[in-house]
Amino acid sequence: MKRILYLCTGNSCRSQMAEGWTRHIHGDKLIVYSAGIEAHGLNPNAVKVMGEAGVDITSQTSDTIDKFADDPIDIVVTVCGHAHETCPIFPKSATIIHHGFDDPPKLAKEAADEEAALDCYRRVRDEIKAFVENLSDHLDLA
Repeated sequence: MKRILYLCTGNSCRSQMAEGWTRHIHGDKLIVYSAGIEAHGLNPNAVKVMGEAGVDITSQTSDTIDKFADDPIDIVVTVCGHAHETCPIFPKSATIIHHGFDDPPKLAKEAADEEAALDCYRRVRDEIKAFVENLSDHLDLA
């Protein structure tokens, strides 16, 4: 099975949601990881909105890219601009693609109340789900 790594700045929200969705949708085809340039811990709102969608990410951990330095990664997906710009060098055999998503915590800062803030997370959650559902359009998953 191929190994896919989602890379973000803090490995707290977008990359965690992508890892959760990929395990949920393609767990029989891919070994899935997520990491960050830094590790900020799981974002509680990301955990909440993923749970609403039936995907439990509470057992996932917030890790830095260093944890995977010696792992044979086949696919790296950067999900934010900062991670894409500072993406470390991977073996030439790794496929690296960038698909940026808005940062839910940043979007939520402008929200009028908690429900509106959660809607920011829900929108990005659903955008990530759509991307993951169509991974085979971007990659050979066989």
